[in-house]
Amino acid sequence: MTPVRVMLVEDSLVVRELLRYIVSRDPRLELVAAVASGEEALAGLQAARPDVISMDIRLPGIDGLETTRRIMAEHPTPIVVVADSVEDSSLRISMNALRAGALSVVEKPVATTHAGYEAVADQICTQLRIMAQVPVIRRRPIGTEWAGRTSLADFAAPADPAGQAPSLLAIGASTGGPPALARVIGALPKTFPLPVLVVQHMGAAFMEGFASWLDSVVALPVSLARDGERAEPGRVYVAPGDRHLEIGTGRVMRVVETEPVSGQRPAATVLFRSLARQVGASGIGVLLTGMGEDGAVGLADMHRAGAQTVAEHESTAVVYGMPAAAVRLGAARAILPLDRIGDHVLRLADPGARP
Repeated sequence: MTPVRVMLVEDSLVVRELLRYIVSRDPRLELVAAVASGEEALAGLQAARPDVISMDIRLPGIDGLETTRRIMAEHPTPIVVVADSVEDSSLRISMNALRAGALSVVEKPVATTHAGYEAVADQICTQLRIMAQVPVIRRRPIGTEWAGRTSLADFAAPADPAGQAPSLLAIGASTGGPPALARVIGALPKTFPLPVLVVQHMGAAFMEGFASWLDSVVALPVSLARDGERAEPGRVYVAPGDRHLEIGTGRVMRVVETEPVSGQRPAATVLFRSLARQVGASGIGVLLTGMGEDGAVGLADMHRAGAQTVAEHESTAVVYGMPAAAVRLGAARAILPLDRIGDHVLRLADPGARP
């Protein structure tokens, strides 16, 4: 098997050498360049021809966010952001880099003597290998990145359903999820009448920063879900890191440490299944971009319970894995491109909100 060609972009010599060591230990990876700035990365892309880029965010000159934007506009290449999980500013820049086209964010490694070093090193190598396989496209400014791939006019809006008035909205996403969630939830007004529960696959260290970032880019207030808290209308609750999120009786949320499902914790299937049990036909389930099949079985449970279910269309999904699995199971009543999902959900939740 041909090894994955990796470019490292990291201004700290110590961290750069540590990343070089981490990559060199994995025979499935080949280091083709290690540079200290965004300018060097851009200048060396054509010669190095990396399959994937490990991107630092705090760089001299142009930062990692701007470097990501330029790479995705000029030489689209899968990018994994390697960030400090405890710095608020780094987390915000990292989330914006995901919005600009980076595929995932992983925790920056510390010394080999650190207790969590091996886990962090394994996660970095795994993400580099996996994300190298993701087909990426030339990215345009936010809001037009899928322009020309599929006309939104090609998709007829599903007929208004008859049945119970919706009471809860649940959304699951993985790779490509942060910008997709920003788009869907960002289309919902402050007056949105339902609680919104979200499962996003991401390292536990980044979940608080992700919730804070999402709160800053959408109208609805966003916070991490807390065990025993009641889900209130017009608020967004994000599953915390490495914990499943479920809805219980009386719209009380449960944050639990039960076994991973489909290799994931939190898992969208766990959340969707809890909605199927607790609210049945009054639930709305949405499954967005992501690798693997998490969420598909849970969405099928919601569908069988009479709920409204939506899967993202292949034309806009960064990775058409999770929604594709739902479509194969016949779990989605509506299959829509990203820019249509928010309006569709709003129409389901509040038929008088939009013409």
